[in-house]
This record gives sequence, structure tokens and C-alpha cells, in this order.
Amino acid sequence: MQERITRPPAKTGKLRTGEKGRVPGGVAIAALAVLLLAVIIASFLLGRYPVPPKELFGILLSKIFPITQFWTDNMEAAVWNIRLPRIILAGLVGICLCAAGGAYQGVFQNPMASPDILGASAGAGFGAALALYAGLPSLAVTFSAFTMSLLTVALMFRVSKRAKGDRVLGLVLSGIMISSLFQAGTSFIKLVADPTNKLPAITYWLMGSLAGTTSAEVRFVIWPMLLGLVPLLLLRWRLNVLTMGDDEARAIGVDANRVRLAVIICATLVTAAAVSVSGMIQWVGLIVPHMMRRIVGSDYRRLMPATMLGGGIFMLIVDNISRNLLASEIPIGILTAFVGAPLFLWLISGRREVY
Repeated sequence: MQERITRPPAKTGKLRTGEKGRVPGGVAIAALAVLLLAVIIASFLLGRYPVPPKELFGILLSKIFPITQFWTDNMEAAVWNIRLPRIILAGLVGICLCAAGGAYQGVFQNPMASPDILGASAGAGFGAALALYAGLPSLAVTFSAFTMSLLTVALMFRVSKRAKGDRVLGLVLSGIMISSLFQAGTSFIKLVADPTNKLPAITYWLMGSLAGTTSAEVRFVIWPMLLGLVPLLLLRWRLNVLTMGDDEARAIGVDANRVRLAVIICATLVTAAAVSVSGMIQWVGLIVPHMMRRIVGSDYRRLMPATMLGGGIFMLIVDNISRNLLASEIPIGILTAFVGAPLFLWLISGRREVY
């Protein structure tokens, strides 16, 4: 019985693909981890204020070893107060959005499932718009977006319980309906907002950005992110069982409904935490799981960690482009749409199936 649970279900379920040409899971995950570390180091070096590699490593190592200062105070301030919080947050946001996207694709057996499928992003947008309209400070905007995102999904669950028929379909349809409702609320706030200062702030937040990231925001969201990411990693083998179907799951003693609910709650929590600090960032949680599926296959024991690492890499690269390409910073949501749409078109038009 245990052998059947742990064996990768290579040919069952809608998200299955052949393993021919795939990179071994351990090799791929190790390579992605090394690439993530390299992108993190490169992110410290990139910026308006130059910090050479020698000075950067001196600043970083000075917290561990007693090193005589040979860098300027401005360099140290740029590394610790500006770049470090933003790099941490960019990586965490990418990890969370992609973990949620991959989990939703497995739970709902839908290759188009993304982190905003249940309305969490729409709720966060409404909460942030409401806080910005009220003139609240940055951390209060983050708190409002996070809280409203969770309340939106709670309302969605309440509505879905009244839906008759397939429960999964009821969840998706309820999410679409609740999303539309809160998007309308956000549009109304934009309509009545002061066009001089409040409307631009709301519009910019909705486009997605990590500009002005503070250590307080990182401390606020890191715990709900970890609270959702750790169970998703621990439950990744059960996601394999869910992709077989409920009947197969029951046959091997797995309560599919309970596992599905746990995965949805964890994925929603990390989505709410990510969107509350980054704004509305589309495509990342949709395309990265598909890219990783082509590299490591559809076994969630390998796919989930690979998707998390790939999401962190992707978001850091996009954020580096966002803050360095032009004189003024480009909202990340615009860049992810520019990059994500062609990538997804390439994925669905390739020789192999996307899922």
C-alpha cells in the first residue's frame, strides 16, 4: 500500500506528461538553487547607486567577520536598508505566487489556474484601494490588502457552500463572481478618488511594484508566507494523489476533500501575503509552474520545490529589469504581462503539450 502512495503517477490525471527528455529532479533543483543564489548576488550589484563586488562582499561579510570598513556609509545603507529588503521580498513574492499557482493547477486539474482564481488578488486590490483612499500609511495599506484578501476568500467559501453540483466547479465559479464584485468596488473607489494624488497612488499600486519596500513590510508578511509555504511543501506528495482523481485517492486511504481544502487554504494565505505587498502581479503564478513542469515533470515531489525556486528567480530578474531598465521604475505587473504572455504562447504552441 505504501509503495503505491509514493510512486510518481506518471500517466494518470489531466496534468500528466511524459518524462522523456526531462532533467533529473535532484539535478534540476540543485541547479535552480545555485541560479537563485547567483541572481540574488547580481541583484545586490544592480541599482542606481553603484556598489562594486569587492565592497558588496565586504559589507555582507562584515556582519559575520570583523572586517575593517573600506566602503562608504552610503554603500552600506544602500545594501542593508534598500536592496536587502527588496531582494528578500521579490524572492518571497515570486516563490509564493508560483507555489500557489502550481498548487491550484493540481487541485483544480486546470492548466489555466492561477493565484487569483479564488478572488484573493481582487480582494487585496480593493483593500489597498480603500486604505489609499483613506490616506493611510504604507504598512496600513499592506495590512488592509492582506486582511481584505483573506475576507474575500472566506466570503467565496461561504458562497460556494450554497452551490449545487460539483464542489470544485462551485469554488471556481464563486471565485470568479466574488472577484468581479470586488473589482467593481475598486473601480468605484478609483472613480471617486482625488485625481491629483490618491488616484495615481491607487493606479500605481494596482499595476504591481516593490518600490519603497521596507523591513517592516518584510517582517509583516514573512510569517504568513512561511505558514503557507511549509505545508505546501509537506503536502506535495498528496497533490500527486489529487491529480489521480477522488476515487483513486479514496482507494489508497487519502481524504481528497480534506487535502484539497488544506492546499487551498495554504495557497490562498501565501497569495494574500504576496499580493498585499507587491500589488497585482499577473502571469507569474501561471507560466512558471508550466515551465518547471517541462523541466522536472509533473511529480509534485519535485515540481513544487522547483516551482518555488523558479518563481523566486523569475521575480528577481523581472524586478531587476523594472528598477534598472529606464530612468523611472516600471511597474512589475506591466513587465510580467509583456514577458508572460509571449512565454505562455510559446509553451502552448510548442511540440509538447503544456500539461
